Amino acid sequence: MHLKDIVLDGLPNSPVLLSCNSWLHSKYDNPAKRVFFTNKSYLPSQTPSALVRLREEELVTLRGNGQGERKSFERIYDYDVYNDLGNPDSSLKLIRTVLGGSKEFPYPRRCRTGRPMSEVDKYSEKRSSKVYVPRDEAFSEVKQLTFSAKTVYAVMRALVPSLENAINDTNLGFTLFTSIDSLYNEGIKLPSIPSIKEPGVLQAILPRLVNALASGGDVLRFVPPETMNRDKFFWFRDEEFARQTLAGLNPYSIKLMTEWPLKSELDPNVYGPPESAISSEMIEREIKGFATIKEAIREKKLFILDYHDLFLPYVSKVREIEGTTLYGSRTLFFLTPEGTLRPLAIELTRPPMDGKPQWKQAFQPSWNATGVWLWRIAKAHVLAHDSGYHQLVSHWLRTHCATEPYIIATNRQLSVLHPIYKLLHPHFRYTMEINALARESLINAGGIIETSFSPGKYSMELCSIAYAKEWRFDQEALPADLIRRGMAVEDPTAPHGLRLSIQDYPFANDGLLLWDAIKQWVSDYVNHYYTDSTLVQTDQELQAWWTEIRTVGHGDKKDEPWWPDLNTPQDLIDILTTMLWVTSGHHAAVNFGQYAYAGYFPNRPTIARTNVPTEDPDDEVWEMFMKKPEATLLRCFPSQIQATTIMAVLDILSSHSPDEEYIGEKMEDAWAEGEVIRAAFERFKGRLIMLEQTIDERNANFELKNRNGAGVVPYELLKPFSEPGVTAKGVPYSISI
Repeated sequence: MHLKDIVLDGLPNSPVLLSCNSWLHSKYDNPAKRVFFTNKSYLPSQTPSALVRLREEELVTLRGNGQGERKSFERIYDYDVYNDLGNPDSSLKLIRTVLGGSKEFPYPRRCRTGRPMSEVDKYSEKRSSKVYVPRDEAFSEVKQLTFSAKTVYAVMRALVPSLENAINDTNLGFTLFTSIDSLYNEGIKLPSIPSIKEPGVLQAILPRLVNALASGGDVLRFVPPETMNRDKFFWFRDEEFARQTLAGLNPYSIKLMTEWPLKSELDPNVYGPPESAISSEMIEREIKGFATIKEAIREKKLFILDYHDLFLPYVSKVREIEGTTLYGSRTLFFLTPEGTLRPLAIELTRPPMDGKPQWKQAFQPSWNATGVWLWRIAKAHVLAHDSGYHQLVSHWLRTHCATEPYIIATNRQLSVLHPIYKLLHPHFRYTMEINALARESLINAGGIIETSFSPGKYSMELCSIAYAKEWRFDQEALPADLIRRGMAVEDPTAPHGLRLSIQDYPFANDGLLLWDAIKQWVSDYVNHYYTDSTLVQTDQELQAWWTEIRTVGHGDKKDEPWWPDLNTPQDLIDILTTMLWVTSGHHAAVNFGQYAYAGYFPNRPTIARTNVPTEDPDDEVWEMFMKKPEATLLRCFPSQIQATTIMAVLDILSSHSPDEEYIGEKMEDAWAEGEVIRAAFERFKGRLIMLEQTIDERNANFELKNRNGAGVVPYELLKPFSEPGVTAKGVPYSISI
């Protein structure tokens, strides 16, 4: 039974409200009695003496003893490594590397389930039909009934087999662009699957995309995304390719170029000569009349998408997987006088392998037919790299995965009476359950990520390498992230204290307004409870919480020197603002636009299946390319099953639930207890309403070319509020999908 509130009448100062929001278990499952506290917050040192023992005992209960398999009714929070992604008991091919707990593959921790170890691989945890999460982390009934993220699991179990029956050849690609268009017009008729007994299952899990046919069966018909509605050929244009690095689905990868010439940092004895194939002559020919390379770097005019050194070590491994390929890649852009980016060159690299030397080639926008098509194919490879990095790093690693240890530590070390627990709680709602479902169906061995994204079965391993090389808590704050990538410099005279390298950077401009609003709210909240540094330093729960996050939850990085200290109220404000930004603004920016930008998959192919035709070409491949280059590009794109499966999943992941809780929209009961916090929240909500208006004004400003123009979709991903469904806007408190 789910208990929402208890109201006590007949007492002094009644009625007294206890906001429980908790699942109750049967006394036969666990005879221990439950304790619920009022909404009033207390620091540990200020706890009424009658509550001290109850406060401490409740935390002991939530920590558990680290033993045994967790039961579904339990509320125990504990840590484990990612040793449950594989399924070796099903097939030896599904053994996967354990992530976390080693120098080779460091990783954040997940929630411990206590399932027994595999009989085949002693390092892997057994799979089960349901993954344990603490009972109070479960989805609400509304979310379960009307929108459950378990539909992702249902897509794998119901839609994929149906597609395989409809398409027959799982490797079959699209032979014509009109065939892709038909997904939005005629759709795909889905035959009935004997193993699915209940009629209308697909229509129930994908009501927006699946319609029942009078003749029996279903038809899967995709809804054209807004990008496609506004400009059918948006994906074809170089300026849109460049614009989306600033105002698209992955605005976290573009970096300022600060050095020339480009050079790999990988071992040349293993990966070949480190020098780039992109020459000075190539770049200066493109920017002639604007600047030399030295001038362009000095004036901050050159930018880069760099997936070279991260991907190159995996090229030979990935190429052993049937139906996919991989390169290391670099893409260079020039900042035009209009404030837009112009693509200059793409470099694709293959390391020495199979007895062949290193191969690399630079591609550029061209004014002859062969060069134009080679450029388009090179772009498809870069987009596949960006799609993989976006999903594995910008999205999964930096939001879902990095946040889970914060949630576990909060419940283990901060009492529900603690004001910081009450501040964090709405930002952690449903995240552990969606992460468990991701391990079940998305990032698992043979799951959607492995079967449809370029790194294939090495996807999560590559994610671990990115965590080792790139993840730093102190740089997860939006201002620090922008500075790290050279996209901003500190400037006390500029708005937000930062001067952007690209003035019209929609994600950064809107994000910094949201960041400032969150930071002011957190500042008002923290300063109310912590009037001096001594209160921070002597708060045993708070210090234990931060220590556990650093040394256990992110324990593989516990010795890094960049972890912030927690000695002052300002230290706490900075730490909390970063966490709240990651769960709200960061996640919204990389999640809720997925269908808008990738719902027409040629704009963001998730996988490249064939090599570029200039890499060791044989006569047949080259002749085929020269006769029909369109067919070569289509063969490079995902297969029909890969594309349709991903598009269906992205439709789910881009949707807002009817019970979505948007940042600043509703005040938590605990925040309404005192006048100071209630007034601070109302100011916070007012700033978010102003942010909505500011974003509308910016999108209407014709001078801002990266968010306004013919056929350009306005940038709304950081507008705080939204209606239910696929809207490409709305910032929930938490990572709830």
